[in-house]
Amino acid sequence: QVQLVESGGGLVQAGGSLRLSCAASGRTFNNYAMGWFRQAPGKEREFVASISWGGGSTYYADSVKGRFTISRDNAKNTVYLQMNSLKPEDTAVYYCAADYHRGVVTTLSDYWGQGTQVTVSS
Repeated sequence: QVQLVESGGGLVQAGGSLRLSCAASGRTFNNYAMGWFRQAPGKEREFVASISWGGGSTYYADSVKGRFTISRDNAKNTVYLQMNSLKPEDTAVYYCAADYHRGVVTTLSDYWGQGTQVTVSS
């Protein structure tokens, strides 16, 4: 089992920045690809970003490329999502995910956190 706990969400004005953190406990963190999804009210959960187990490969949704950066610190069992130039359409609950079998997180990933709310005001 892997437990994931997100933090860092909050309310920010458009154009501002937030950094989300996801702390993992349980099995060996660096065996897992990690990443983030988000879900806005009335919408399906969508992929945001993913990072491979060693951090050498990263993937982003087109909607966040150039604004968001995913990183991980395997010594701290933590993955981060730095979000810059935030827009109102980034408002959502952000979920951390861990995937042992694939090199990227998907909706089928093994473990999920409870989510953290990000609200961007215009």
